[in-house]
Amino acid sequence: MEVLSSSSPGVIQTNGTTTASIGTQKKDSGNDPKDNLWSAILSEVQNQSSTKLPSNKSVLVLGDNATGKTTLIAKLQGVEDPKKGSGLEYAYIDVRDEYRDDLTRLGVWVLDGDPGHVNLLKYALNENNFPHTLIILTVSMTAPWSWNEQLNHWIQILSDHVKKLNIPADVQQEAENRLKNAWQNYCETGDDLDANSPMNKRTARLSSVEDETMLPLPDEVLTKNLGLDIVVVVTKTDYMTTLEKEYDYRDEYFDFMQQWIRHFCLQHGASLFYTSVKEDKNCDLLYKYLTHRIYDLPFRTPALVVEKDAVLIPAGWDNLNKISILYENMHSCKAEDNYTDVIAPPQQRKTVSNRESEVQTEDEQQFLARQQQVLMQGQTQTRGESPMRTPPSAKSMPRTSMDSKLTPGGPGGEGVLANFFNSLLSKKANAPGSPGGVGSPRPANGVGEATPDRNTMRTDAAAELDRLTRSVKKEDEELSQSEC
Repeated sequence: MEVLSSSSPGVIQTNGTTTASIGTQKKDSGNDPKDNLWSAILSEVQNQSSTKLPSNKSVLVLGDNATGKTTLIAKLQGVEDPKKGSGLEYAYIDVRDEYRDDLTRLGVWVLDGDPGHVNLLKYALNENNFPHTLIILTVSMTAPWSWNEQLNHWIQILSDHVKKLNIPADVQQEAENRLKNAWQNYCETGDDLDANSPMNKRTARLSSVEDETMLPLPDEVLTKNLGLDIVVVVTKTDYMTTLEKEYDYRDEYFDFMQQWIRHFCLQHGASLFYTSVKEDKNCDLLYKYLTHRIYDLPFRTPALVVEKDAVLIPAGWDNLNKISILYENMHSCKAEDNYTDVIAPPQQRKTVSNRESEVQTEDEQQFLARQQQVLMQGQTQTRGESPMRTPPSAKSMPRTSMDSKLTPGGPGGEGVLANFFNSLLSKKANAPGSPGGVGSPRPANGVGEATPDRNTMRTDAAAELDRLTRSVKKEDEELSQSEC
């Protein structure tokens, strides 16, 4: 039984329970400020809850390994010492709305660049969070020759994954139209705008116009519309100085790279950011732009294209005419040239080794056998065909004086050297297959049949070599004097 207490207007007591009546009782006087008190309170609470930052938003970061994905996200988080994981990493970024004094967390998924982890995409991007996910594609300035391959590779993976999702047709169409309208409704940003600014009025008016009355998209814009907000981030732009010094990159090469990647962004309706965590370039602006695209927070920084290492191009600002300005500085290449033909991978530099080339030594017994053959041939030749080098001017010297110095078998002749080599060969004469064993040639003139004392032979050989050296020097001196 419901009883209305006269002492407590606007309060209903049901079975002893007191509840607030929301505008159900009509008051006698409409001028009483307490008439709609509870209705006003609940309406205010409802309005506040509807303006809170949503907590279901997320960012998916894709790119090859070593493109700085983890370091970039750590910079956006404000973390000094990032910890790199593997597979599919998860982190979050604190987002604060200064105007409404609200705080939320933006989830961030970072996929490993290894192709074996592509199957983990289903946990970061699925049918439930598709309308609430922003994509970041990263490439690094340390390898600009790989931009073409890397960006096309990851956009293809993303496209194939989206096609496999069971997204309702109306949801997919709504997402694609949202990107299309964002480009058509884009307005140049500048200084802080007043609420009554004509630009704000124009934006509101454009937002209310039906799609049929919208102007068509510019050429090449959103020709590949996935329904996902995409931001292309070029990391490590501080490496440009290294490209200039070590690889002879000129400004026209950087302009060619920029015009190519801007064409890519046009086709997919993407924004473009050149960043450097090391030099802290555009990192804060990237954070603000992400909150602008995801939570519709204000972003009043205009496009930046003057500094080649700090380019910033919001989605909707760029077009083919603006890109064509870069062509003026391109002399040795054209915009339609193949990307890898202009920005080719550097040649692998040969590593200089301090190690000397290894020399394979000849087997001792083979060397001695070869020398023995030379001596045997030298004994059968005439003195004019001696294997020893004869000075070019020796023809003017008496023949007999030279021959007497090289008489084989005589004291101080080649026989001394032959005996010495035969003594060395006799060390392994009984070894199978050795030069001194079975089947090896016998020493000429019976040398080696009765081996003299080895020490004596070594002494004689050393003396003979010394004598030959002195004789050659003496002959050279005589030749020099005779020529004078």
